[in-house]
Amino acid sequence: MTRIDAHQHYWTLGLGHNDWPPPELAAIHRDFAPGDLRPHLAAAGISKTVLVQAAPNLAETEFLLELAEREETVAAVVGWVDVWSPTARSDLQRFKRHPKFRGIRPMLQAIADTLSILQPEPIRTLDMLPELGLRFDALIQPRHLPVIAALADRLPDLQMVIDHGAKPFIGAGILDPWRADMAAIARRPHVCVKLSGLVTEAGGGWTVDQLKPYAGHLIEVFGPQRVMFGSDWPVVNLDASYEKWWIAANELLQDLDESAQEAVFSTSAARFYGIDA
Repeated sequence: MTRIDAHQHYWTLGLGHNDWPPPELAAIHRDFAPGDLRPHLAAAGISKTVLVQAAPNLAETEFLLELAEREETVAAVVGWVDVWSPTARSDLQRFKRHPKFRGIRPMLQAIADTLSILQPEPIRTLDMLPELGLRFDALIQPRHLPVIAALADRLPDLQMVIDHGAKPFIGAGILDPWRADMAAIARRPHVCVKLSGLVTEAGGGWTVDQLKPYAGHLIEVFGPQRVMFGSDWPVVNLDASYEKWWIAANELLQDLDESAQEAVFSTSAARFYGIDA
């Protein structure tokens, strides 16, 4: 089995295209490069990753694609384009020429207007993705789930994945309406979900038992074939470490059979992102 980390980041502060993370997030306010991640990947037996954007500009996507050319562990890159812009098609076509470019992430969580992705301009942009062989990462919060369900119905050919389980309110122990909304969106077969970011939503002092109702629900409603493991490194360092989250994820999945675990740690991401596993 080729293990895949379906969600990680690299950034170099000071290049002019990253204004996040801010200095107050001291644990991650520094440069993070492939050399920093390789020991963690080796310890977990992970050989391939999906590198995901962290800044809403084209310059960062260009930076990530250039980095991916040099880094063998990066099997796919999820970048950013302005889905509201008339230049979106040309930007997508330009990035598509890079063999590791696999999709885009509009960072909807940072937009106050929850319905913004359903406007005509982004719908036209997202409708281009299937013909270009690209996917859509949804960086959202629970408030967006009905919107993403409507988007999935509008664009049934668009392969979509919900990052970080839609960031449920784990720290507060709130399950509903997130639980019902996730079950509803899971009925759309072209929507997947990432088992990632949960410890950050739980906050300091998190426990595996605290995560179980959320992780278990994702596995139950999506099925292992549409769930993929992601570290969200280095953001995970805010409340854990790569190793602690890796151990927790394995504990959360320990009751699954071997083929189901293989799906979460390998084949789901490989199939979704077109990675040779």
